[in-house]
Amino acid sequence: MKRIAKSVAAALAVTTFGLVGAAAQAQDYPGNRPVSAVVPFAAGGPTDKVARELAQVMSKHLGATIVIENLGGAGGTIGAKKVAQAKNDGYTILIHHIGMSTAPALYRNLGFDPLKDFEYIGEIADVPMVLVGNKNLPPNTFKDLLPYIKANASKMSMANAGIGSASHLCGLLFMSAIQTELTTVPYKGTAPALTDILGGQVNLMCDQTTNIAGQLKAGSLKPYAAMQSRRVEAFKDIPTAAEQGLPNIEVKIWHAMYAPKGTPKPVVDKLSAALQKAVTDPGFRSKMAELGAEAVPAQRATSDSLKTFLAGEINKWTPVIRKAGVYAD
Repeated sequence: MKRIAKSVAAALAVTTFGLVGAAAQAQDYPGNRPVSAVVPFAAGGPTDKVARELAQVMSKHLGATIVIENLGGAGGTIGAKKVAQAKNDGYTILIHHIGMSTAPALYRNLGFDPLKDFEYIGEIADVPMVLVGNKNLPPNTFKDLLPYIKANASKMSMANAGIGSASHLCGLLFMSAIQTELTTVPYKGTAPALTDILGGQVNLMCDQTTNIAGQLKAGSLKPYAAMQSRRVEAFKDIPTAAEQGLPNIEVKIWHAMYAPKGTPKPVVDKLSAALQKAVTDPGFRSKMAELGAEAVPAQRATSDSLKTFLAGEINKWTPVIRKAGVYAD
């Protein structure tokens, strides 16, 4: 009995020491160390733009420099996997987009579970999607575009930035909504896709306003519809698809922040608190608006909100992707 008592006491001592150590670590966090925020896409892309604007503002509220680390490839899954396997001390975090909810259906050998391998810090911003066409397309309105697509489906092409990209997902949902298959043309990124639609090599593309804001303002693309329930704040002259006869279609590219599973709750809470202050910062909100994006309200920049939202998004996208029969691996 004495041996058992000693073993129990020793185990309790180790546990207590671990809890005290974790509490002390959390209290000192972030200290003088920078925090690495992994963006699983190339520099200059839409998620990178959001992340860099956020890092500047959030660093002030966290009391530590947030350094962006771009680690692109495989639709954002390489960077996400790295963070899932990183040390859970709060110094490596992930800034990802809607791909966290679509990866489970797109990749048969994903290597991580978005619902089990992360702690949730909170949502950051929503980026609207707009369906655009090249300037040579005859239809000038969305109402005219739909019958034109039906009559010329075999000749119509739709660009995207690659399988699993935001533009690919939006295109899938659009084709599902109009019950018409178009020829999809995947590119290695948004830049070449945009080049070809501007040059008239492809007909349509559905993409984030953070990518095409400049072209929309310059009038070098035909905007057909905002793919959400209300008009985009920065482009109020573009009617929604619902306004023009295609209800129940909404695609927004949301961005959120995660930490490796097991990151101490006080550390996650500090990160979440700094994020909530950042998304309500007038400067950050103004920067997002310039890109046609919207910073989320503070109540969405929380752990519980993101956890619930992510689960719902996985349930939303899984049947759409499986019906399309596309895989990224």
